[in-house]
Amino acid sequence: MTAAELLAASGRFLIAPGLSDQELSATEHEFGFTFAPEHRAFLAEGMPSGRGWPDWRSPDRLGLRERLAWPVEGILFDVVENNFWYEGWGFRPENVADAMTAARGYLVTAPRMIPVYSHRYLPAAIPGHPVLSIYQTDVVHYGNDLTDWLNREFTLGKPEDQQVRASVTFWRDLL
Repeated sequence: MTAAELLAASGRFLIAPGLSDQELSATEHEFGFTFAPEHRAFLAEGMPSGRGWPDWRSPDRLGLRERLAWPVEGILFDVVENNFWYEGWGFRPENVADAMTAARGYLVTAPRMIPVYSHRYLPAAIPGHPVLSIYQTDVVHYGNDLTDWLNREFTLGKPEDQQVRASVTFWRDLL
């Protein structure tokens, strides 16, 4: 059973018609990313709607931009408020404003994370990556793939026993 079929069968969420290839491509073009293949297939089969689910058809494009920016903004919050500094960035500037500017520059090179639900994300364009929960610098493995994540998050089936390792740079190091 596909991830979309599993979610639809649960009856717990409204499932809108899937996004067409044209809608998916337009969304990718508008926001400057490519959905991971399984995320694209999930949204093409049926788009979950309701609280927590990004509505890619919504006229509230600013809200979608904010959700896309959430992972980076959360990291920057921790740089400023919690003295976070990723060791891969080298020396931390003493001035907080300079540290935030430097961190923002480094984060531009981190793979873009695309919202799946609430603060659960998949990296753009990278197939077969686990679903990550990202809340500021708290990054947690939430499922080996979309189906495993649905099983774990919503108790829709049996989660997989073994954990797939996150492969995207930066984000995997925060796990």
